[in-house]
Amino acid sequence: MDLYLILCGVCMCLHIMVHHSAVIQSAAVKQDTGVISALIGDNVTLHCFYNSQVAMHFSWYRQTLGGSPELMLSIYKHDDPSKVFHRLEKNPRVSVQMNKGINHLHISDIHLSDSASYFCGSSHSNIVEFGEGVFLSVQGTQVKEIEQRPVSKTIQPGGSVTLNCTVHSGTCDGEHSVYWFRHGVRQGILHMHGDQSKNIITPGSPSQSCVYHLQMMNLSSSDAGTYYCAVASCGEIQFGNGSKLLIQGDVQVQVAQMKILVWLSIIRAGTLLFFVTICLVVYIVKRRCL
Repeated sequence: MDLYLILCGVCMCLHIMVHHSAVIQSAAVKQDTGVISALIGDNVTLHCFYNSQVAMHFSWYRQTLGGSPELMLSIYKHDDPSKVFHRLEKNPRVSVQMNKGINHLHISDIHLSDSASYFCGSSHSNIVEFGEGVFLSVQGTQVKEIEQRPVSKTIQPGGSVTLNCTVHSGTCDGEHSVYWFRHGVRQGILHMHGDQSKNIITPGSPSQSCVYHLQMMNLSSSDAGTYYCAVASCGEIQFGNGSKLLIQGDVQVQVAQMKILVWLSIIRAGTLLFFVTICLVVYIVKRRCL
């Protein structure tokens, strides 16, 4: 009977160890990512989901272009959602929806000044985890059509690529500024164009188009991500749909990681089945000997 108890104990320990390693590999915070566009006066909800059972404090941070992260709200897990960070008392347009597994931020009657990056966070035991962040792009009356090419491209490590951003309508005579943003593992402002652009006049059309280029060479895995072209004009910022850049090595690593996870799952199932079978056999043998 002692052997039976030992084997069953080993079986349970293996189950717990494998289970905990799987939990560690999962992301604790998931939120909207990329760029969300909204018009002045719209209502927007920024979604945030968490799967941590130990997280006790939840927060939202806001970062304007060129500014530092600013704490919008901080709430304790068991607090009433109305008892949030005091800054919200001065901004009734902002509210939070708290429930098990969710921490959504709602902004009503959107203003131009709401254009910023928003980060959802959770914390426990002095450990703070954040989502990837989402940029809220508020559009006013000066709407421009922005086209980015290529939509997606896979590059070999050490290779090069040129991303194009075409701004339709208007002229190129310094009426707007163009920025490039990268959203990924390393995100932030990459480059700002001055007056360097190519002016294109479309036959039969009164408007002009300005083409901006971002050239990158000697690419590595840290350059992977989605690149957004942002046009700032008259106090407004508009984003293109983004160009997704994949590095060949990253794709292969992701495939390899998926294969490893599949094999670990198979080994886990096989190991559990093996020890359960042994426990069952030992138990049957012990019963027959009684």
